[in-house]
Amino acid sequence: MTKVKAWVSAFRLRTLPLALSSIIMGGFLAHFYGAFNWSILVSSALTTLFLQVLSNLANDYGDTVNGADHEGREGPQRMVQTGAIGLSAMKKAIVVFAILSLLSGIILIYLAFRKVSDYQSILFFLIGLAAIGAAMKYTMGKNPYGYKGQGDIFVFIFFGLVGVAGSFYLYTQTINLLVLLPASSVGLLSAGVLNLNNMRDVKSDQEAGKHTLVVKLGISNAKKYHLVLVLVAIVTTVVFVSMHQFTPISFFFIVSLPFFARHLVVVHKASKADDFDPELKKLALSTLLFVFLFGFGLMMS
Repeated sequence: MTKVKAWVSAFRLRTLPLALSSIIMGGFLAHFYGAFNWSILVSSALTTLFLQVLSNLANDYGDTVNGADHEGREGPQRMVQTGAIGLSAMKKAIVVFAILSLLSGIILIYLAFRKVSDYQSILFFLIGLAAIGAAMKYTMGKNPYGYKGQGDIFVFIFFGLVGVAGSFYLYTQTINLLVLLPASSVGLLSAGVLNLNNMRDVKSDQEAGKHTLVVKLGISNAKKYHLVLVLVAIVTTVVFVSMHQFTPISFFFIVSLPFFARHLVVVHKASKADDFDPELKKLALSTLLFVFLFGFGLMMS
């Protein structure tokens, strides 16, 4: 494998559509409430992409150092564990993307508030620092939260509540509690992608002492948990739309339900790592489709 291919693999591009789902959802909601701004959308998307790549690189590094990535691990190869990328080079890349995330976030805050000293700017700067810390601490450091079964909570918060409701606030500078419903939808589906990842890696995680929620629950209960995540994600969006005087086209996101239904059937029948792995990309893309159909329905209402 060439160095370029190794770095592209370490970036894990298939995770990026999921990262963008929350930002796009926030943009659609801002448009519906009459506060859309292209510069905020582009800057939000760029910041999110930097954060997602940072998380992927930190995960590659942290799981190798902490032993979760080893020769017996199933699933896609990790670049540090295989030796395609050295520890030192990966550390430098993590620093680079942490800085890029920070700088992009500062630009985003300025575009949203046009100030650098008011409480809103300071609050979002702190949220940005927390997002960078969360991206790195999932598997890095002495006490990574991903090794204690807390990854799902952080994914729900940052991919859902912060990603959707936070970006919505950047457009509108108003608090709308109803936005937490579609924000929860994206957060729950994002937690579903992590759950799939952990179901795929359950054997190697057990061997490495990585106590993910799947390791704690067991595969059977993790599948039930997965079903709940997907179903509740759909219900929360249905509730959001139902609470407004929308036309039937507002429920256009229902067109995506067959993809989720197929996915749940596959997960229910899955028995080995190779069964779970393809579903990560499919659930991520289904989530993005869900968001676009939801946004289309809002715009046509």
